[in-house]
Amino acid sequence: MSHPDELLVDIAALVESERSSRMSLTVVVPGAVITGRLAPAALWKERVAEVLRDSADLGHFAAAFTTADDGGGSAGDEGRPTHLHFHVARILQGSFGIPDTGGMYRVALRDVSAWTVGDIGYSDQ
Repeated sequence: MSHPDELLVDIAALVESERSSRMSLTVVVPGAVITGRLAPAALWKERVAEVLRDSADLGHFAAAFTTADDGGGSAGDEGRPTHLHFHVARILQGSFGIPDTGGMYRVALRDVSAWTVGDIGYSDQ
């Protein structure tokens, strides 16, 4: 989408303002369907930094996620969110969610072509 859906931007802004990670969302972006819970950008960056710090090989990358300045385009010129930050999220592929345990994904709002409220999952039954 060249212009993000304003309702989706409003949802992202509410997640940011309430610092809540309880909102579940599924989005369609080029090449993927991502489902999971939204997190405020600061909380998402904090969690990514923790994971990186725990890695012997990737620990030095944690600094990129701990800067005081957002630097990552989470808010546009008017302070409105420009990205969705998913945690405990999966990329849906056929009857599987990748990874099983959930991952951390950052999605540009302008790239979302469709979305729905809720986390989509699969069951063997």
